[in-house]
Amino acid sequence: MSAADDTRLSAEQFRLADSAEPVRGDALGGRVAQTANGQNSSARSRCQNGSLMSSPQSPRFLLTNDDGIVAPGLAALEAALPDGAVSTIVAPSAEHSACSHQVTTARPIRAARLDRRHIAVDSLPADCVRIGLHELRDRFDWVLAGINHGANLGADIYYSGTVAAVREAALLGVPAIAVSHYRDRVLSAADWQRATDWVRELLPRLLAKPLQKGEYWNVNLPCPLPGSADPPVVECAVDTNPVHLAYAVDGEHYSYRGVYSQRPRSPGRDVDVCFGGSIAVSLLRLP
Repeated sequence: MSAADDTRLSAEQFRLADSAEPVRGDALGGRVAQTANGQNSSARSRCQNGSLMSSPQSPRFLLTNDDGIVAPGLAALEAALPDGAVSTIVAPSAEHSACSHQVTTARPIRAARLDRRHIAVDSLPADCVRIGLHELRDRFDWVLAGINHGANLGADIYYSGTVAAVREAALLGVPAIAVSHYRDRVLSAADWQRATDWVRELLPRLLAKPLQKGEYWNVNLPCPLPGSADPPVVECAVDTNPVHLAYAVDGEHYSYRGVYSQRPRSPGRDVDVCFGGSIAVSLLRLP
């Protein structure tokens, strides 16, 4: 059984979430230890220049996404973790694509433990990060979100629940990486295995790079034809062009019909890099 097969939850396990044991702070050992300023006191350390460094011990990862806890991209991401890594998955129980940085404050949030390492949250990606970092005793070195089924390039970073999850982690003082997969066709099992291989090779490079407070990574994988050579990795700035806008109008109703691949792009920026067949890696910062 492959690592991806071992970590992917079945539809039956997902249906059991309704009857699973609710997650409570005391059952999980209480809240994560906090520093005086309220940030996560994880095993990582901060250099004198203020950059965030991961722990020299086995790294501990909190994983989430916006496609839902049974999404194949989440299993592909977990399978890409370094050997010896410890992971906990706190992810939405349903899809919340393009939910941006919404959070839930006006109703209770149900969090059901599906097994020892998978917690399904009846809410949004940013809520999953909040609950994972604030309510679990585990001290996480990194937050990873993805692998999203579709790119999060350029202006997408403002709409994406995947990117919002790592932005929330950055707000809480934990280094984070969002990973998304551009698609111009339906992604197959072979595509996800290839994505796992690419991310497994890329992650050590990003984990080794110190991040300043408020910085986080946004990674977009291309969608080359099967059998193509592995793509190069290109660090690049985020494209500031708007998405392609088009609507079908039916009376008072407007249905979005923009074509993703026809969006405007600037040479050398993330949209152009990813559409050109390379892995686009962009460093983002909180305002």
